[in-house]
Amino acid sequence: MAIKGAKPGDLLEIEFQEIKPEPFAFTCIVPGLGFLSDVFTTPFIVKWKIENNVATSEQLPGVRIPGASFMGVSGVAPSKDKVKEWAKREADAMAKGHVVFPPDAGGSVPASGPAATEGLRTIPPRECGGNFDVKQLTAGSKLFLPVYVDGALFSTGDGHFAQGDGEVCVTAVEMAATVSMKFQIHKGEAARKNIKAPRFSHSGFFTDPQWAVPKNFIATMGMPLKTDGSNDAENLNLATRNAVLQMIDILQERGYSKEQAYCICSVAVDLRISNVVDVPNFVVSAILPEGIFVK
Repeated sequence: MAIKGAKPGDLLEIEFQEIKPEPFAFTCIVPGLGFLSDVFTTPFIVKWKIENNVATSEQLPGVRIPGASFMGVSGVAPSKDKVKEWAKREADAMAKGHVVFPPDAGGSVPASGPAATEGLRTIPPRECGGNFDVKQLTAGSKLFLPVYVDGALFSTGDGHFAQGDGEVCVTAVEMAATVSMKFQIHKGEAARKNIKAPRFSHSGFFTDPQWAVPKNFIATMGMPLKTDGSNDAENLNLATRNAVLQMIDILQERGYSKEQAYCICSVAVDLRISNVVDVPNFVVSAILPEGIFVK
């Protein structure tokens, strides 16, 4: 979508006014993807029915997920120079052994030409926005993106009915949606204020406060400790992994399978960085609201 009058150096403000969900959604485990891809190697799918702003599923009996609809993907087009710059840094990261998805003609549209051989994959977000899956971007929120090309070329998609902060299995409650937005151009503001990354705001509660700050919850704390008990100091990734694995254990104790527990974590468990100062053991907490369970 071209935004009339938007120019490089501007800041584009997007206000999400309404996000209306369709009645069907899904959550799935995809082998090779997700935060615990080394643990979960078998496909699994949860099919949700959305009714009265609640999602329920036969695959997760006793679970009711309240709605807080948002768009997982929103972004503007990068300039050709930014495509080259970002492609290089991702190639460098891949060369160092990090998981990066390079250009792939098999998933490109069109399947030939620069998009197929030099284009950026849309799995990771970047400074222009993209697939950031920020669940606070519900109706009433405002997203601010630096503009890189004439017209900005904004796009949005990947509707989510609900999600836990972290989206650990790589899917939320994934849905089709109809979204209404309003745009405002702040002329030259990205260049003037050196704004190089997305920002967002909300003037009220992004969701019902009882879910944003659950009054009844259970939580786990993860620290950067390896399975042999040794310390990998200040490793937030390992602390997060341990918090999620402990939460999966709790859910299995309640009768859910490992795969069901992983999906519940992805759609309902919020990950919080509790501290990054108490060296060597940073703490990540995983918080599960008890209210999602039918009594």
